[in-house]
Amino acid sequence: MNEQPKPTSERHVPVLRDRCINLLAPGFEASRHRGETPVVIDATLGMGGHSEAMLQRFPDLHLIGIDRDEEALSLAGERLAPFSARTDLVHAVYDEIPDVLEDLRVAQVSGVLMDLGVSSLQLDERDRGFAYSFDAPLDMRMDTSRGQTAADVVNTYSEDELVRIIRKWGEEKFAGRIANRIVTARAAKPFTTTGELVEQIRSVVPAAAAKSGGHPAKRTFQALRIEVNEELDVLERAVPAAVDALALGGRIVVMSYHSLEDKIVKSVFQARSKSSAPLGFPVELEEHKPELKTLTKGTEVPTAVEIAENPRAASARLRAAERIRARRAV
Repeated sequence: MNEQPKPTSERHVPVLRDRCINLLAPGFEASRHRGETPVVIDATLGMGGHSEAMLQRFPDLHLIGIDRDEEALSLAGERLAPFSARTDLVHAVYDEIPDVLEDLRVAQVSGVLMDLGVSSLQLDERDRGFAYSFDAPLDMRMDTSRGQTAADVVNTYSEDELVRIIRKWGEEKFAGRIANRIVTARAAKPFTTTGELVEQIRSVVPAAAAKSGGHPAKRTFQALRIEVNEELDVLERAVPAAVDALALGGRIVVMSYHSLEDKIVKSVFQARSKSSAPLGFPVELEEHKPELKTLTKGTEVPTAVEIAENPRAASARLRAAERIRARRAV
């Protein structure tokens, strides 16, 4: 007898939920103070845990939920059905925020939340191929309706290209060995499953390295996932677009899970938090004043209690900022 899947609310505990919402809340109040309905973008909707909590806490809030994963959108839609009058759920990638807002005729928003990386849904659904802990088709696409798969990458990229992405996106010091092994193995039989790839990686990564650095395939899988979904390219476009969408007093909260993501977020926040006036300029004109004020000192990390609620929060790093200068009218 097949077990019925658990309700989405039981399958998904949002990472740093209360902390994120508390950081976003003053942005909603700033909109209310101007007599406007507060609007928040959940740019990585996933299974809708953060969104559900925000809609429950703020009865006047309107939510725009974005996700490239159609399965996630469907599950989130079921979870958020009681709030359907106050939600717009959109199948898109989060660097498409300007197009989404234009389509919805929304000029600016009170807040943006980004929970980066692979979602709980994608990790838990075995046939998606994101996890190295069990055998599955070698896919790793967040949007299964388009794009190349991880199998396409490992079976068609040159050895040099594989070394580049495994070293750059996975920060894997054994990238050369792993890439060489992949190319040798695929000559005999193309890769089709995660288990086949894990087996080859295990054969060339020293056991001692696995003891200190976790599962030997962890970094390679991260690299392939980033490559397949163009995650860092998307993020480099998405963070500035999200900042541009904020109304005065609006806030952006971003959770990242590895240094490559955090570096991009930090770079945008720092650049937008500085004056753009030329060095030695006698008067700082309005258009040169900082756009953002950072709300976190560096990155904030989860507490022991937050990790106990959701072990996947352990590697989360949170940054937040507030728009302090109004956008110029276009």
